[in-house]
Amino acid sequence: MLGILGGGQLGRMFCMEARRMGYRTLVWTGGLEAPAIVVADEAIDAPFDSAEALEEFVAKAAVATVEFENIPRETLEAVAAKIALHPSPNAVAICQHREREKAFLKQHGIPHAPFAVVASAEELAAAILEIGTPAVLKTAAFGYDGKGQLKLNGGEDPAAVWAAFETDRAVLEAFIPFERELSVMVARSADGSVVAYDPAENRHRHHILDVSIVPARIGPSVAAEAKVIACRVAEALDYRGIMGVEFFHLPNGSLLVNEMAPRPHNSGHHTLDACATSQFEQQVRVICGLPAGSPRLLSPVVMLNLLGDMWPDEQVPPDWMPLFQDGSAFLHLYGKRRAIGRRKMGHANFLGADPEDALKRAETIKAGLLRGGR
Repeated sequence: MLGILGGGQLGRMFCMEARRMGYRTLVWTGGLEAPAIVVADEAIDAPFDSAEALEEFVAKAAVATVEFENIPRETLEAVAAKIALHPSPNAVAICQHREREKAFLKQHGIPHAPFAVVASAEELAAAILEIGTPAVLKTAAFGYDGKGQLKLNGGEDPAAVWAAFETDRAVLEAFIPFERELSVMVARSADGSVVAYDPAENRHRHHILDVSIVPARIGPSVAAEAKVIACRVAEALDYRGIMGVEFFHLPNGSLLVNEMAPRPHNSGHHTLDACATSQFEQQVRVICGLPAGSPRLLSPVVMLNLLGDMWPDEQVPPDWMPLFQDGSAFLHLYGKRRAIGRRKMGHANFLGADPEDALKRAETIKAGLLRGGR
């Protein structure tokens, strides 16, 4: 029985791969909406601070993992005290908190954007002088898909900005004029061996991942360097499991690590249809002590995120016929009840002879979905 903390779409896809491989799964939802429940063998639908839920979880699961990072550290440590938890509470805690994440990158000499930690209006004013503008003010914890971020262009009143930001601690980071955003999925096994997938080139819409293009349209030396840095991150964390490392690719060809995700990642969904081993099978393999699978890319691919604004109505799905008529596109829906705002409802993978072919087809489908949505 494999235990998973969290029951969202990443947990759902993990459970599906685990079932294919002959494992049973137990999902602890944390009390949140959990589309993974319908594919898990068992579920505990309770908050993460429930002592009864913790007792049941560790009694039933042989090993555990996480499907999102915003889980209380106390819960992670309580689970790890009873059964094996991969990745470790420390690794998750570093990735779930921007201040700890930036400090980790600095400590280990991993390239990153200049930053300063601020805890008051006065410290923000000093940080602006140190970092300069434009810059991005980010909450220290619990931010994703562009949430908890504010761009400062210069001339703002630090006291007014700090009062409106409503947080105790934050990170001011230099705004990086990057060429493109990249990510690398990397899996590290119990014996310390590491495998890395080909970098994905990521484009965003409304601060949410829109498409991932694989292989990324970069030179071989940049691709190789991104893999090397991603492996360094996993090794420095003493990581066990699958993780995503996001990069800024600068005009001069250099790379800066932007964020780390201690779990499968949205930009790794292409691996379900285009790689020898999907990121979710890799997660199952590594936490169970099996050898990592091959990350080999079998076909150029573009992953298109399907957001709630593509739905004509909250409970009325789009017409998927054009997608099925493509012939080399694969639809993955997450089983969420309502298409609210720009919620991630699913994704589609478009295989192609080359990235440009796959991207053109994905963009055509996206345009039709957005015309038919809200």
